[in-house]
Amino acid sequence: MPNLPVGKLRADVLERLFEKFAPGDARVVVGPKIGEDAAVIEMGDRYLVATTDPITFVTDEIGWYALQVNANDLAVRGARPRWFLATLLLPERATTDALVEQIFSQIGQACAEMEVALVGGHTEVTHGLDRPIVVGTMLGEVARDRLVTTRGARVGDMLLLTKGVPLEGAAIIAREKEAELVRRGLLPSLIRRARDFLHRPGISVVPEAMLAAELAPVHSMHDPTEGGIATALTEMARASEVGLRVERERIPLLPEGERLCREFGLDPLGTIASGALLLALAPADAALVLHACAREGIDCAFIGQVVPEREGVTLVEGGRARPMPTFAQDEITKLFGGS
Repeated sequence: MPNLPVGKLRADVLERLFEKFAPGDARVVVGPKIGEDAAVIEMGDRYLVATTDPITFVTDEIGWYALQVNANDLAVRGARPRWFLATLLLPERATTDALVEQIFSQIGQACAEMEVALVGGHTEVTHGLDRPIVVGTMLGEVARDRLVTTRGARVGDMLLLTKGVPLEGAAIIAREKEAELVRRGLLPSLIRRARDFLHRPGISVVPEAMLAAELAPVHSMHDPTEGGIATALTEMARASEVGLRVERERIPLLPEGERLCREFGLDPLGTIASGALLLALAPADAALVLHACAREGIDCAFIGQVVPEREGVTLVEGGRARPMPTFAQDEITKLFGGS
């Protein structure tokens, strides 16, 4: 039997497992499902929202990074991140007190910035690792009438995308492959800009998610992580049982990200894209969110619309529609041992 490739498990495998081990608790409002970013549990007059995500591709600023990606999964539910737990798995023969202190300092800094409390976790030096891994768990809460899910997109909705893609992918490539990029002759200024994408424009979508949720009834929000924006669009359509018609020319591609992807033969539409936020709203509400983001200095673009499920998920380029490309694994895994 062949080994599974690097990256997320295939959607069909996960769906089979989710069906087999479905939660039997009536208080679970949203459980494990392809495309849904966080669990939702009934807690009196509010919902508890919970997610967990590991940081495995990067080593630089790994503690700070863990807060951002886990907070994003709560923000797309309309929930405010409140409590964080961190599991630190550290490599043998490469872990020092200084490294542990550094990672905890990064976690502490990010918690302070987000007004999140570090409430627990686990740390250990683990056999077989060649780099640190941080597994984060974020908890938050949201009022019952403010909950947003991925599966809420409706026919006629407009699709919005903030910032651009592949924001996270560009930062990872620039940070993890900097020496090789320099050897290949890429401009240091381009590499620096891509490295800094973690902070400017930033991989957090909490500001725009909170802004949109407070301003208008958002039907669906999704955080494009592994598999990039193409996978996020497919997951939104699948969860909502709708089709999507997306204009390729309207998808904001970050020039630095596009250049770095091209250097390694990666498709930017299938490259990890945390930092961009995908939203589906009624047309009038989409216009409100577009203008509000502009006032706050957050780039936001209309990229397509929600159509009936029978029309499928299509990418329109040069006036011609074709099926949205699919990615069995994130394109960036090709740089880290993937096929």
